[in-house]
Amino acid sequence: MTKINCNLFVKKEVKVFIKRDDLIHNIISGNKWRKLKFNFQLAKKEGYNQILSFGGEYSNHLHALSYAANQLGFKSVGVIRGDKKKLNPTLSFCKSQNMNFHYLDRSIYRSFKYSKKTLFDLQKLFGKFYIIPEGGNNHLGVKGCQEIVTELDCDFDYICSPVGTGCTASGIISSINSNQQFIGFCAFNKTFEQHNSIVNYCNSELYSNWHLIADNHFGGFAKINSNLIKFVSQFYMDYKIKLDLIYMGKLFYSLFNLIEKGYFPSNSKIIVLHTGGLQGLEGFNFSY
Repeated sequence: MTKINCNLFVKKEVKVFIKRDDLIHNIISGNKWRKLKFNFQLAKKEGYNQILSFGGEYSNHLHALSYAANQLGFKSVGVIRGDKKKLNPTLSFCKSQNMNFHYLDRSIYRSFKYSKKTLFDLQKLFGKFYIIPEGGNNHLGVKGCQEIVTELDCDFDYICSPVGTGCTASGIISSINSNQQFIGFCAFNKTFEQHNSIVNYCNSELYSNWHLIADNHFGGFAKINSNLIKFVSQFYMDYKIKLDLIYMGKLFYSLFNLIEKGYFPSNSKIIVLHTGGLQGLEGFNFSY
């Protein structure tokens, strides 16, 4: 756990700590292994030798999955959203880990990637496989993310995390105490999918101590501007902690704004989960 010492936080009488899950592993960092661990265990138990999952061409999830599969003796298949292009650093790494690729048209991917027809066609191409949903978002992924809270050995008032598929958020929400709050910072400009995903795992009648913030998505998923780039660069200069531009950078940008506006009561203790995703910085350099 790393405390962030900042004059703004002193002025507003709040304490901010980062749970450094980005340091778990140099490849499978942040929340990635947590969402994969129990899925890989079940795949092995049920006799599968191949893992298939879904993601975009810069997917942190596929990047981690390809490495884990290769290390654990599984074959892997990545179903990629969009048309085939020149391999970027993320997919080049996946290929180096012996991952096979299959590309799906974006409209088909969005609406039919889990359809019986799509899965049947994939099985004809690749044979028998164990499916891990996009972002590791299933009940085993949620189970793995529950360990985020059980590892904490201190009390806190708020715990914050980026929200993509909602898997990590669900694990945290279902593990914190009723007097603690989860705040999810969405990387998307539309939050209904994430909200519904969380409600699917966390019955709203049982878990009401959470909400999502989507004010600082910078125009949508993977959208960035010079203000965000400057903020992330300054954050590293000040605290020597790297942030990616898609998830963690946007979270801290928004969190600083909330604290500046007095969102948190005095003496609040805030924990921020660093979910890793730093391989995405190579993708940014590749694209820009």
